[in-house]
Amino acid sequence: MNELAKTALNTAFNRRPDLHVETEGEFAGWRTWTRDSFETHTGPFYHCMDENGRIACAFRVGPKHLNGSGNVHGGCLMTFADYCLFALASPVLQGPGVTVSFASEFLDAAREGALIECTGEVTRAGGSLIFVRGMLTSAERPLFSFSGTIKRTKRKAPAEKTA
Repeated sequence: MNELAKTALNTAFNRRPDLHVETEGEFAGWRTWTRDSFETHTGPFYHCMDENGRIACAFRVGPKHLNGSGNVHGGCLMTFADYCLFALASPVLQGPGVTVSFASEFLDAAREGALIECTGEVTRAGGSLIFVRGMLTSAERPLFSFSGTIKRTKRKAPAEKTA
């Protein structure tokens, strides 16, 4: 195990309070987060770390992921890529963060049943900003490229609802 993988054991990769490790099916042993209800509804999306500290993300395309043409909806790819942004940054993310910029390019389409995977990297991690880039593929075919910036934040108490 390299230094990045060792360091990740004490970061957001393992310490998120909403971390869930899948116990059955195709993604048994992979991780997901349960706090984001939009991602939970849109996904499920998963991520894992290999022995070299590299993060991989994936999901299997189901009927709910499709647009009217029978292809994966662009908004689904963007939501998955934003999930991947945080998964890829998790070894260096010390706590909560928010996406402050996101750029993407649609390269190809995918259909129901496809396995969509993401690989990527943190290109720079500073004191308050983390820069990430990635590529979504299906059967090694590029579908969607993206880059984004995460701003580290302090957790705030939820706003109280007013009547």
